[in-house]
Amino acid sequence: MTSDPPPQGEPSLPVAAQTREMAPAEQVYDGEVVDDLPRAVRRVVVHRFVNWWDRSRSVPLALKCRPALRQATEDVIVWVVRSPWRFLGAVSRGVVVAVSEWRRWVRVHDYRQAAERAEKLADRFLEIRALTLFRWKLTAAAIWAGAVAVVAVDLVYGAGALWVTAGVGAVTLAVTGRRRDGSSGRTAVLAGPRTLTWTMDPQVLVDAFRDAKLVGKDESLRLVERAARVGQGWAVTVDLPATRKAADVIKHRDALASALAVDEVQLIVERVRGTGGHAGRVFLWVADADPYSGPPLRTPLLDVERWDAWRPVPFGRDARQRRVDLPLVWTSLLVGAIPRQGKTFAIRLPAAGLILDPHTRLYVFDGKGGKDWDAAEQVAYRFVRGDDLDHAHAVRDHLVELVAEVQSRFARMATLDDEVCPESKITPAISRNPDLGMPITAVIIDEVHVFLENPTREHVGGTKTTLGEDIADLLTYLVRKGPAAGVVVILATQRPDSTTIPSRLRAVLGSRFALRVMDWRDSNIVLGEQMNTRGYDASTLLHSHKGVGILRPDGETDAGADVLAMTVRTYYMPNPQWREICARGRALRESAGTLAGHATGDHQPQAIDPASVAKALGADATVETQGRSAERSPALPEPLASVVDYLGDDLSPHGREFVPTAELTDELDVEPTLFARQMGELGCRPTRHYLPTDDGAARRVRGYLTADIRTAVTRAATDETGPDATTETD
Repeated sequence: MTSDPPPQGEPSLPVAAQTREMAPAEQVYDGEVVDDLPRAVRRVVVHRFVNWWDRSRSVPLALKCRPALRQATEDVIVWVVRSPWRFLGAVSRGVVVAVSEWRRWVRVHDYRQAAERAEKLADRFLEIRALTLFRWKLTAAAIWAGAVAVVAVDLVYGAGALWVTAGVGAVTLAVTGRRRDGSSGRTAVLAGPRTLTWTMDPQVLVDAFRDAKLVGKDESLRLVERAARVGQGWAVTVDLPATRKAADVIKHRDALASALAVDEVQLIVERVRGTGGHAGRVFLWVADADPYSGPPLRTPLLDVERWDAWRPVPFGRDARQRRVDLPLVWTSLLVGAIPRQGKTFAIRLPAAGLILDPHTRLYVFDGKGGKDWDAAEQVAYRFVRGDDLDHAHAVRDHLVELVAEVQSRFARMATLDDEVCPESKITPAISRNPDLGMPITAVIIDEVHVFLENPTREHVGGTKTTLGEDIADLLTYLVRKGPAAGVVVILATQRPDSTTIPSRLRAVLGSRFALRVMDWRDSNIVLGEQMNTRGYDASTLLHSHKGVGILRPDGETDAGADVLAMTVRTYYMPNPQWREICARGRALRESAGTLAGHATGDHQPQAIDPASVAKALGADATVETQGRSAERSPALPEPLASVVDYLGDDLSPHGREFVPTAELTDELDVEPTLFARQMGELGCRPTRHYLPTDDGAARRVRGYLTADIRTAVTRAATDETGPDATTETD
């Protein structure tokens, strides 16, 4: 084999001669490894794998998301920590079960019971006694044999074999005494105190739902999320069986609390709504202790220099210590409670937020006449304190002034272009523009019933009325039409029933806050009809829970926009802090140049046209009623008032002739016997009437004639007004 000559100009290099150890090699190629799958194909494969991983039921939830993995890790740690104690408990129960079974065996319990049932115990007594002695001898022999075996094993194999034997025996006893349905030796003679073991044992939670009759004996729950620590308590989300509703769980919250062995104030039950919930999904939170006890809560408003009235005002905290902010613009607020439960402190909180905004205007009327609102006099645009007739007239005059101002605002907004006022409603820019003169205006009335119950007779717009009714008409107008013009109405009273606050006013108040009241009827008066049947009853609040009430917000809160109501512990603002807030508000107004009205010495309302105000009130009062006389009909007693509200137009002479008792009790959610007795006391006696069925036949049912109900309504109205109702007061 010859080699090619070297190229010209290059020196020749020596080449080793070919030997047997050397052989010609094949050609070597340069290159790189290329993946056969394109990058796009790899992404598709990875995406499919991830999609399968997320959707597969074979993959545990703990391997799909970090929160579930963290919760699973915590569960494993807790299980490991509790395992020794649970094992000892199972061994102890196994010993009890073993001793119990041995005792039944040695006493020939089955043979004895059979003889007793056959009434042949005396005939079989000798046989039973002989068999009992024989089994005692077997027990003694087994004990001796076991002792000998232990000694022999120890001598032959040492102590290790004894430890193995003891371990096997302990495991056997633990298996025998494990917790399971139907286990012998599991029934306690005396029930001890229950604890929140359901937080770690879901079966106990299922048993609690069954004990509360919220699910059937053959039904169970589905854990959406395992129990986890949330704040100072345990939280869990469950799905109820089909056809079971979360509303029923909320309604019977006290029964579930009893089954869980906690006070009902420690149990929070909420329906999970929105895209992640449905009618049968329930969120449960159980506090470790009373969440409404402890020192008073300091309001965050003390730590800010100023506040924006368009932002929700810090109002308090719920049981889970989440801050609850109360929206004020576009709505109104009614606070009701028995005396000395914190009504004044509750309405001070939204007032403080408004005071710290220098662009707001305040109408403060104190019907109590004390010093609770004295500090607000230095920032109020209009201020009245007292319950005399002069004070009631001053309140009426100031409200008339404000009604005229609302009318003027609507007229001025109609002339603004769409960029400044796009929807005929006040905006933040409009409320802060001094040239437009339309600031956010709040009407704050403490003990409003003092003014609404004033019986002084007057003529308004050619109609005889009372001073209290006139004030009610003015407030109704402001609540209905004022929010769009930037007017906020905040009222506090002891019992806002139909006599104190007319239904036309009470029905349009947006947000409701009920502190402790006497019974469920008073709670419904504040929060709304049938709220107690939904699980919200302010009469169940404890006397020691000062400042704790049920809030039904009109707007979105931190707890969610779909929350119907919540129990809130309000912030505490004593008089020194209240005076500090008011002094700061005056300083802000002086700096911004917005201090006006009563705070500057101007105590007289502006000159207005009373005829235009009366005309506006008359037009507004007939929007949803049959006239002002119908609006001012006397309050009807319960349950007659609820029956009238339910029947509506069916109660007219051209409506229904007969209504079954079962229909009324179901719709009103009342106890039938109590309902019949109360209706009888009001003059409505039930009768029997034939109603057609679906198959064309007639069925005789018990119920009430609508004519009798109308007669009872007339009688109740006559008793309420009395013969001297038209007598005028000087």
